[in-house]
Amino acid sequence: MRAFVVTGAHRSTVEEVEPPKAGPGQVVVDVSRVGICGTDVEFFTGEMAYLHQGHARYPMRLGHEWCGTVASVGRDVDPAWIGRRVTGDTMLGCGHCRRCLGGRAHVCADRSEIGIRGGFAGALAEQLAVPVTALHPLPDEVDETAGALVEPGGNALRAVQGAALEPGERVLVLGPGTIGLLVAEFARAEGAEVHVVGKSARSLEFARSRGFTGVWTGDQIPDLPWDAVIDAANDPALPALALDLVEPGGRVVYIGLAGTPSLVDTRTFALKDVTAVGILGGSAGLAGTIARYASGSVDPRPLVAATIGLTQVGAALAGRLPENAGPGPKVHVDPRR
Repeated sequence: MRAFVVTGAHRSTVEEVEPPKAGPGQVVVDVSRVGICGTDVEFFTGEMAYLHQGHARYPMRLGHEWCGTVASVGRDVDPAWIGRRVTGDTMLGCGHCRRCLGGRAHVCADRSEIGIRGGFAGALAEQLAVPVTALHPLPDEVDETAGALVEPGGNALRAVQGAALEPGERVLVLGPGTIGLLVAEFARAEGAEVHVVGKSARSLEFARSRGFTGVWTGDQIPDLPWDAVIDAANDPALPALALDLVEPGGRVVYIGLAGTPSLVDTRTFALKDVTAVGILGGSAGLAGTIARYASGSVDPRPLVAATIGLTQVGAALAGRLPENAGPGPKVHVDPRR
């Protein structure tokens, strides 16, 4: 089968590789759609911290936002899974440590992450082997485009839940990328008053096209009481800004990651009585995301600017998109092309 492989910083190829076989407790999925994420770009450029911490190494197969159809099952797996449309969790814990047994497999010290950590091959290929325990069935109402947006949606939903928003409360979302816009969409569906902050005219105009009227650059942020601030960007200055802007007694959620450390004054946290929440992974938000997509309360599909084939992935990771790409922040891959 064909697979996209990153062989080193700024180096990649599409290779013929052995198709996966379903081991005990596993299934093999025919991949129909994969999202390219900022994490994938960092692996392509060599900047991803896991490369320097020993959690990942080249060559590697990327792809952790995916959906497809179960083609075969391994031992001890119900054959009824065959033919079902699915997506899956990225975070694969060891299954027996204190964190896994406590429902926190996404922070297991010995976890693998599909297409990211521990050498677990990702979904930028025609087929993917994955534990059956990671699967989430997709209803007919969730098509391929939305199905491959479940994983980032799970992250965004967890961020909104971490903000503990009540209907009518006001939230400021820093960063109009895929996660930030999904955060904004989920928060609006919860009845919050949503404002979005960004830099580029293109991203801000796209946010307005999604029906958000409170769209600002950093120097335009209105002087309003912000019940919650969600940092979904990669600017190391924004964590401190989020803390400065949030109302006393409010909530700050950190889901964006900068390439360098951020500095915040913990005295401000204490003196403002602020609750801070960090979000890693969408595991606990995947089922809720699927339900919201299926109901139509959130439609993520307009975020996809283009759908490309495996041979175009290297160019996309380098920032070169098809000429007919739309204004959204997300690129999808159809490995069958």
